[in-house]
Amino acid sequence: MNYFKSHLILAALSLVTFNTVAQDDDDDDTGSVIQNLTPSKLIGKGQWDIKLFNNLYTQDDSTFENEIGIRQNFFTSSLEVFTGISDSKRVNVGVIVEYRANGRDFDLQNGGLERRTTSGLTSIAPSIKIVPFENVGNFSILSSLSIPLVKNEIDEESGVFLDQKGFTWQNRFFYDYTFPGKKWQLFTELNTEFNFGDQNKSFANNSLNLVPGVFLSYFPSSKFTILVLGQHNQRLDLGNNFSQNFTSLGGGAKYQLTNELNLEVLYTNFVRGTNTGLGETFNLGLRAVF
Repeated sequence: MNYFKSHLILAALSLVTFNTVAQDDDDDDTGSVIQNLTPSKLIGKGQWDIKLFNNLYTQDDSTFENEIGIRQNFFTSSLEVFTGISDSKRVNVGVIVEYRANGRDFDLQNGGLERRTTSGLTSIAPSIKIVPFENVGNFSILSSLSIPLVKNEIDEESGVFLDQKGFTWQNRFFYDYTFPGKKWQLFTELNTEFNFGDQNKSFANNSLNLVPGVFLSYFPSSKFTILVLGQHNQRLDLGNNFSQNFTSLGGGAKYQLTNELNLEVLYTNFVRGTNTGLGETFNLGLRAVF
């Protein structure tokens, strides 16, 4: 049971944290996409926002004693597709699809190690994003219902955890502030994830995740930004007898490749936690807005 509980962190890392840097607003003809269209701002009617984000979480340390020294890798590839449906740029609709490929070492009786893996399409999430207040265009809410596609949380053949088998209602609150001169930008996010369903089918069911994050970006030029970040995940027990928390720190960069396409890289390290792994993430993303 401890094995897959400790990897609940993957759900929090798949999508929560990595849309961190500013991007383009069509009403602003200065700067670049990565400066102006932050996750807080929405695209216009008929526009498309497509993002492919790849996250590798790896650990050989854990707060669970029986997992210390065991190498475990969890790869998540997320595809997000959104389009604008309102002239006022206040409503976007879309879908988020996740693919996972995980592996870990198992101790053998002869003292050696065996690497086992599993992979598959694990969830799909219809989503809507809104700007609730007409006069506050840099505050938005993204709401998604994640539908599990996995048959079992742990692959029967390999014994490797793939993904949680439960529904997740996720609401993410975005707000950003650009300082005068457009060299510095502050982005904040509060992610809430309510996991529900039959408790016997998923260890995460009947729990609530609260994930605040703060991201500070500096723009040496309009096409390039570097950033630092801090995030905390607090899982509240709503009846499943499992709580969890962890804190991560990191940094990254974004570069505007073309007028439509930008590239981002990101690194985070889990500096502390309770009932969790203590690993690190390596992330690579591509985003196109047209």
